[in-house]
Amino acid sequence: MTFLSHKLFKVLIHVLFWMLFIFISFFVFPEYHWKENPFLHYFIILLVIVYTNDFALLPFFVKKKMYVLYIITICVIAFLATQLYCYVFAECGCSILKCLSNYLWQTLVPVVFFSFIWMLFHYIKKQDEIELLKKKNTEIELQYLKSQINPHVLLNTLNTIYSYTLEKPNEVGNLILMLSDNLKHVLYESSAPKVPLKKEIEFIDNYIAFQKIRTENVKTINYQKNILDDNHLIAPLLLITLIENAFKHSAYNSCIEIFIEVEKGVLDFTCENTIGSVNNESNNKLGLINLEKRLNIIYKNNHKFQTVKSNDSYKVLLKINL
Repeated sequence: MTFLSHKLFKVLIHVLFWMLFIFISFFVFPEYHWKENPFLHYFIILLVIVYTNDFALLPFFVKKKMYVLYIITICVIAFLATQLYCYVFAECGCSILKCLSNYLWQTLVPVVFFSFIWMLFHYIKKQDEIELLKKKNTEIELQYLKSQINPHVLLNTLNTIYSYTLEKPNEVGNLILMLSDNLKHVLYESSAPKVPLKKEIEFIDNYIAFQKIRTENVKTINYQKNILDDNHLIAPLLLITLIENAFKHSAYNSCIEIFIEVEKGVLDFTCENTIGSVNNESNNKLGLINLEKRLNIIYKNNHKFQTVKSNDSYKVLLKINL
């Protein structure tokens, strides 16, 4: 429910209640007419009591958490209003107890009912505010986690281009073009909560092609895909974190195995690499922790993430219901 729909629904409740309340009042006193029935005159005062409670008393006492004092205040107001109705408007001349038994309901029913309605909508408003705050915090956290990924992709790529300017200057132009495509995806296309799976796979293809050039004669890259349906959306830059880790922490003259399959809306990802002799375990864990946070936020109860480590290899398996 939006704020506007809350207001409209609340107004509708008020209108319907007063229509029903006036009808019942006339049904209880069918012999009275406009000039003879003091209830219609008292109705204006009743409106003042109800909406003073709605706009002033309830907000004040609830904010101060003085609930007992609020109940006492309402009881006093109801008592005084009933006496006013009996002795000023109706002029019934009955005893205080008789007056309360006959007319107290006309004051208490609207006050109690609209107090309940106020509390209900106050609770709904608070819940909406909590949900909005959670959503904003989630968006901020996702942006923060994503921002930790982007610089790593760019930094590794720039280091490679720099080395090629010294060793293979003729191939720098092609590398810069590939970098341009990658930056376009990272800076623009990945800003959305989810991106087309096709775009994300193209980004990974480009990145791995870049790494094949960079690690030529140093590492063997076995990259396989089985994408039966790429008409899905996926959170951006998830898989690249695992692929980057594989390159960063793999040994020289080793093989990196990467497999991506998408079938019936389920993505299966496997990445395995030989562990290098110098392995920065803390950085690796930090990247995986950030990845798991994003997965738990975006794909809660819709993913399975597993790591398998042996003496000389590291393997990650990820399954996502897209």
